[in-house]
Amino acid sequence: MRVVVVGLGYVGSVCSACLASHGHEVMGVDLSEFKVGCIERGESPIVETGLPAMIARERKAGRLRATTRIADAMVGAEVVLLCVGTPSAADGSLDLTHVKRSCAEVGASLANNGVRTTIVMRSTMLPGSVEEQLLPVLEQASGMKAGDGFGIAYNPEFLREGSAVADFEGALYTVIGADDPGSADALKRLYHDVGGELLVTAIRTAEMLKYVNNAFHALKVAFANEIGRLSQRERVDSHEVMRLFLKDTRLNVSPAYLMPGFAFGGSCLPKDLRAITSRSVAHHLELPVLQNILRSNDEHIEAAIHLIERLKKRRVGVLGLSFKAGTDDLRESPILRVIGTLVGKGYSVLLHDPNLDMERVLGANRRFVEDEVPYLPERMRHTVDEVLRDSEVVVIANGSAEYRELGPRLVAGQVLVDLVHAVDPATVRNAEYHGLAW
Repeated sequence: MRVVVVGLGYVGSVCSACLASHGHEVMGVDLSEFKVGCIERGESPIVETGLPAMIARERKAGRLRATTRIADAMVGAEVVLLCVGTPSAADGSLDLTHVKRSCAEVGASLANNGVRTTIVMRSTMLPGSVEEQLLPVLEQASGMKAGDGFGIAYNPEFLREGSAVADFEGALYTVIGADDPGSADALKRLYHDVGGELLVTAIRTAEMLKYVNNAFHALKVAFANEIGRLSQRERVDSHEVMRLFLKDTRLNVSPAYLMPGFAFGGSCLPKDLRAITSRSVAHHLELPVLQNILRSNDEHIEAAIHLIERLKKRRVGVLGLSFKAGTDDLRESPILRVIGTLVGKGYSVLLHDPNLDMERVLGANRRFVEDEVPYLPERMRHTVDEVLRDSEVVVIANGSAEYRELGPRLVAGQVLVDLVHAVDPATVRNAEYHGLAW
């Protein structure tokens, strides 16, 4: 394919050379005469393992060239990759000035291009940037409409400095954000022989994914460093602790707990977080990540309460009281805070849990009910149908199997509030569906 790469910085230089090595005809564009000169001489404008030899080889083969003018590069371009910087503005917001300027120049050159061109954003940008800010610039400059005169897509890069060439070639997956089949097909052709799975999703999803990746990586660094500082004060080898922590690939280093749902609860997590943060305070340590986990959890519970209150309906049925499915443990179950708030505000609340028989609740669980939620027994119902019959709002608070097929049973006028993504929204045909964080 004939490919134009706008921006020959870190990402653009690597992408240009790697795509050329896969047989594409690549023209790089940059305002910097130094960077363009480097490419034209077969030299790398950046320091990156394996890149100098690749650029020299592809320039000699004639598959890689560079220019300072977008208009000179655009003739016959099937794909344009915009790898222009998106720096932070003074207030921390994203500055798309350079990208918009590049889009305007690309758009102005589309009319005389001679082929259908798919314009692909590779720069990191927030959800909505492509559709709300860059697409209008391209349409105005070109006089064309996206999906008709040209294609548009978002293709996040996941390249690490020092191993970028290896990351490109050995990618686990390549994400294609495209809202029309033509744009998706163009990128499939571009990456057909690059390693890893090709995943097509919506543009906004692809934009968000890049931030999710980077935020999680930053979170892991901050978490490990806070554990290190606390361990040091406790005279514990932090590297040994984390080495053992990483041995667990079922819960610790795995997909476990990484899908949005309801707040955590139970007899362990809240108690242990309080203990570890209390100890950090005793050591006069500031550990913002660890010390704010419970606050974040509380905010999620408040979000559930506000969602129910916004519906302006007073008869609420709650399905699932234990902190997770498959247990009758009510201790620090987050839904109990929701129920307590609603009861305190005069809502009519009915309850059901398949694992909870109030006559058989014993020990710490019974003391918890008697001390913390004495109003629970009188509101419990034996069957889901009893709750559904008398509720305007139905809240699912844990993933018990019998709740997952609830969608078709709801009737017009009812609202389903799904706190755990238990029900497929497509099955809720007659009622309203609201997810807590989806």
